[in-house]
Amino acid sequence: MKIKTLVFFMTALFAVNFQIMAQESAPESAQSLLEKAQVKAMQDGKFIFVKFEASWCGWCHRMTKNMKAESTKSFFEDNFITLPLVVFETKNNKNLENSGAEDLIKKFNNGESKVGLPFWFILDKDLNLITDSYDANKQNLGCPASEAEVVEFIKKLKHIIADFSETDAAMITKQFVLKR
Repeated sequence: MKIKTLVFFMTALFAVNFQIMAQESAPESAQSLLEKAQVKAMQDGKFIFVKFEASWCGWCHRMTKNMKAESTKSFFEDNFITLPLVVFETKNNKNLENSGAEDLIKKFNNGESKVGLPFWFILDKDLNLITDSYDANKQNLGCPASEAEVVEFIKKLKHIIADFSETDAAMITKQFVLKR
């Protein structure tokens, strides 16, 4: 009887410990991260660049790489609080998702959550939508890579950033246009 009681308590302790560890390792919610980004945007006078991504998405990784490249990093850091949010993970990686991220897509995408990745939008410090990753034909630019996509991306950035320069445009073009 003592062994059964000991096994029961050990199992219960393990289950509680496992549940606490799972909760501690869960990614922060999209809403919480957005609130933190808003505070930082207000303090720093920046826009919020919300980028939806997934671990399986090669274009998402490319977008991150392009935004953090030596040539473009300071531009994006000087103008944006970048908020990467994980969505649409595979069954085995659901634990990587930020809860509420899909709801955030719906909120700023006319109630629609079906989007290609990466999907992004830019908010002002008051969380008003300024622009998104759709081109004039409602096609998702995702990670812009063709010359036409990068031109559209630059137009969106020029519309937002008051002191956007031709040097900025050249630097973004050089980094983002896919070299074939």
